[in-house]
Amino acid sequence: MSAMPERVNRRRQIRMTADEQAAFLRDHGKASLATLDRDGFPHVVAMGYFFADGAFYMTSYAKAQKVLNIRREPRVALMVESGTAYAELRGVMVRGTCEIIEDTEAVRAAMRHRRGEGVRGSSGAADSAPKRVLLKLVPDRISSWDHAKLGGRY
Repeated sequence: MSAMPERVNRRRQIRMTADEQAAFLRDHGKASLATLDRDGFPHVVAMGYFFADGAFYMTSYAKAQKVLNIRREPRVALMVESGTAYAELRGVMVRGTCEIIEDTEAVRAAMRHRRGEGVRGSSGAADSAPKRVLLKLVPDRISSWDHAKLGGRY
């Protein structure tokens, strides 16, 4: 038996179920968002997010580099991860298309939604809503892993 079928099997073993992914995403409110800069290099930033109706939502200042990058190339990646040791690594990686919503009330609603779920944020942040946009990432592909499912066997 070749190594490839075992590797594919191992990928299946560590994949999170849809319910496990949903719980993991609910428990973590911070992700790494990757966009491409004008030279084609990855631009990776930490972002607070929430997941609703099959999409990831984040807010950003309209003039931020990530927003400029998304205007140029809306295909992005998002990674939510946890764990330190290899046996503890868990994560979800999303590839998809990001829409920029330039509506102050939508930005305010997203900010209220995040605060309502216990994510820290100041009420003064809402004052910045007119300068912000709402980023809506619709997944094309979601990958997940939970190395604890290997039970210490690699």
